[in-house]
Amino acid sequence: MTFLSMKTSDRRPTNRWGPDKRLEFIDYRLRWDGRLNRSDLSEFFGVSTPQASLDISRYVALAPENVRYDRSERVYLATEAFRPLFPSSSPQRFLNDLLAYASGVMEPGATFLGWHPLVAVAPTPTRTLGTETLVALVGAMRRGQALAMTYQSMKSATPKTRVISPKAFGHDGFRWHVRAYCHLESGYRDFVIARILSLGEEQPAPSEPPEDTDWNTSITLALEPHPGLTDAQRRAIALDYGMEQGEVRFECRRALLLYTVRNLGLNKVEGKTPKEQQIVLKNHEEISSLLDRPPGK
Repeated sequence: MTFLSMKTSDRRPTNRWGPDKRLEFIDYRLRWDGRLNRSDLSEFFGVSTPQASLDISRYVALAPENVRYDRSERVYLATEAFRPLFPSSSPQRFLNDLLAYASGVMEPGATFLGWHPLVAVAPTPTRTLGTETLVALVGAMRRGQALAMTYQSMKSATPKTRVISPKAFGHDGFRWHVRAYCHLESGYRDFVIARILSLGEEQPAPSEPPEDTDWNTSITLALEPHPGLTDAQRRAIALDYGMEQGEVRFECRRALLLYTVRNLGLNKVEGKTPKEQQIVLKNHEEISSLLDRPPGK
């Protein structure tokens, strides 16, 4: 938790984080730093040294095989038999923390990261979103209200005003969208937030929006290595995507299907060599009818 009124050096979670959260911290630091001392807990959570000692003792009682005390260095070390107690110590969480830190999404102290390796993220252009626009969309969602919106689409030469009932946010991998029922076109659409020119005051919806079936329905995607790859290349791709028995399956909201397919490079495969198109949709026939539908505006 970050408090904007604090100085940068004081931006630490407070002891309002309960004892279980401190156990998670111990587990995380042992897993990824390999070491921990009482000052780590005291500085991060703002607890006393005696309290930090109690927290470490409690952790040792729960998982004595995970930690040993090195008297020469006066530090607790992870053992070779270490097995994390909490899901927050998973590799995915650690890499997500690194990504958030490298992207500037989170400041030091907002994650459990201690020492960490150098990390960089391939840059993309920064998209500036208006604060007032986001505040208005969130407020209308929370109160179940509609908004008059002036929007510049790719299909129209000039901006168009319409009434929308915003329901959710979606990220297509590059841009943020608002998922909304468009009362002008009588259907759910995805509107790129950066293209919203203005929003009016909240108002009652002209009609009750129906269920957003595409948002509420999940589609299973099955990926496999391109059949034209060599056996060694197929094994490499299987490792890249965590495939088992030659495939990996995952769920996707139907409303986000075309974005997902596009991001994975599965929308335009004709004419590509196997090395260029390393993965293919194994269940393409099952979902082919959905791939012809427009993803929204």
